Amino acid sequence: MRHPVVAGSFYPSNPESLKSMLMEFASSSPNPSIIACVSPHAGYIYSGKTAGRVHSLLPDVETYVVIGPNHTGYGSAVAVSMDSWTTPLGDVDIDREFIDAMPKKIVDIDETSHRYEHSLEVQIPFLQHLHDDFRIVPVCMGMQDEETAKEVAEEIIEAEKRTDKRIVVVASSDMHHYLPDKNCRERDGKIIDAILSLNVSRYYKTIYELQASVCGYGVIAVAMEYTNHHRGYANLVDYSTSGDVADKNSVVGYAGIVFGI
Repeated sequence: MRHPVVAGSFYPSNPESLKSMLMEFASSSPNPSIIACVSPHAGYIYSGKTAGRVHSLLPDVETYVVIGPNHTGYGSAVAVSMDSWTTPLGDVDIDREFIDAMPKKIVDIDETSHRYEHSLEVQIPFLQHLHDDFRIVPVCMGMQDEETAKEVAEEIIEAEKRTDKRIVVVASSDMHHYLPDKNCRERDGKIIDAILSLNVSRYYKTIYELQASVCGYGVIAVAMEYTNHHRGYANLVDYSTSGDVADKNSVVGYAGIVFGI
């Protein structure tokens, strides 16, 4: 069992308090065309509004493939968890059939990568709040270069074909970190434009030119690659910074983006 590590800090550890906060940020208004999204992973008081607007739009599916960056540096470069996950709202099972169907050319089965990583964990209560009967495939990415993102997307696409399951890819990422609010918004705008273009090479060029501090840039690229495979589109549904609720001198940006077909 993978136990929560940021309950009580990033979000309430008390189930009723957590439910109350989730109700404030998210209400179910699913769009059945959505196949992937970008959702932020900061403390809920900062990024919960943006995350909630994204999660509110996600359709009910059998499996959510939740992908996040590896902030800790522990474990394999690209790792999937086979443990069940628990939050203050209860337990969530892993989709073992889907994981078994992944070719494992680049994705390792490794729990160490996930043990202290918060980027995937903060997405799970939103899923629990809005959906009933689902499983997850948690993937943690330490390597986030363009080739790795493409290979991870290919693993997901291959498992989707082999299992014939309807999935949604949840890419967990914040945007620029620790900039003045105005500067952060300007730089994030350039990154968001590249994401919405669905041109992965242009996106990586923008990331590198700006030396962007987008923590899950490769995770976002996986969602883009997956969407391109399905000939989809991208929409920005919300944008905010931590400066909306805290000091504007040093902020983190949060983009809520959905991908559909």
